[in-house]
Amino acid sequence: MSASLVRATVRAVNKRKILPTRAALTLTPAAVNKIRSLLQDKPEYLGLKVGVRTRGCNGLTYTLDYTKQKDKSDEEVLQDGVTVFIEKKAQLTLLGTEMDFVESKLSSEFVFNNPNIKGTCGCGESFNI
Repeated sequence: MSASLVRATVRAVNKRKILPTRAALTLTPAAVNKIRSLLQDKPEYLGLKVGVRTRGCNGLTYTLDYTKQKDKSDEEVLQDGVTVFIEKKAQLTLLGTEMDFVESKLSSEFVFNNPNIKGTCGCGESFNI
């Protein structure tokens, strides 16, 4: 029985720029402050969890809820002392998204500014906690 030989060459690469990875989700200061105030009176929760589900005219909508634990496949986003977990199913759709909190005279809501979305239907999906 003969053994096969596999050869590999290792070369040093000079002047190669390492590209930073995109954040899964970034939070605006308004979103950080709102999450912090929501969790202030709920010490049993670790943070908020973002997910997606099938709904609406374009097929998917975001969900937002409190969470007591990090699931094995959740992506953890820790920013300015608050934690947001992203469900596995939502990770690719949220890549590079900015989560904001907007208050107006009539309502207050979390808004997801997703650069991956090419167009929306205008049905006004939003998240109120």
